[in-house]
Amino acid sequence: MENEKKTPPPNIGASSLMSRIKSNPRLKLFVINLLTPRNQARPRLWVKLFLNPFKHKRGRHSCIRGRTRIDVFPWNDFVLGKDSTIEDFATVNNGAGPVYIGERSRIGLSCTVIGPVTIGNDIMLAQNIVLSGLNHSFEDLSKPISHQKQTTSMITVEDEVWIGANVVIVAGVRVGKHSVIAAGSIVTKDVPPFSVVGGNPAKILKAYNPETKLWERKI
Repeated sequence: MENEKKTPPPNIGASSLMSRIKSNPRLKLFVINLLTPRNQARPRLWVKLFLNPFKHKRGRHSCIRGRTRIDVFPWNDFVLGKDSTIEDFATVNNGAGPVYIGERSRIGLSCTVIGPVTIGNDIMLAQNIVLSGLNHSFEDLSKPISHQKQTTSMITVEDEVWIGANVVIVAGVRVGKHSVIAAGSIVTKDVPPFSVVGGNPAKILKAYNPETKLWERKI
């Protein structure tokens, strides 16, 4: 019939090309070498100039200081929300997983963010903090650890969190809304919303009690 709507053919060109690249080790290595220098975890200059601006998203009034390492690649997302800042000497790498940074958030001096990581809105990261959603397998003694399989698990930092200096957050951890992580802590487990944690490994020190409307110390 003339009025019958025709369903457009699916756009499978890009997905089929990616599947072909991933299924062919030699082709995959060739493409990786086009995008990254050999044995380096950073993109080539032409990728930064001509690919990344079309792939990645930056909100209005966001700021990336001049002395940072924004090692982001076109095969994973990198998003920096409006009014957010990445300070000098920080490193952001999305090679192993996407990096999402929300609005009005600040990544402090010399912080390291390795995806997959999701950072919410109104976040304060102090100095020298490490968030790494990446791990390395080590079980096979016949291979160096650097040659073994990588594993990833998303780190999620919910809105309104304050993270003190020199904190390490490991892969797979979720930090709940409006929480505080004390300086120098090693966070290996999820942090409940509205709590203060500290130590190595980090433990709950205080939690907000909605009945008393007080931050109460945990023994």
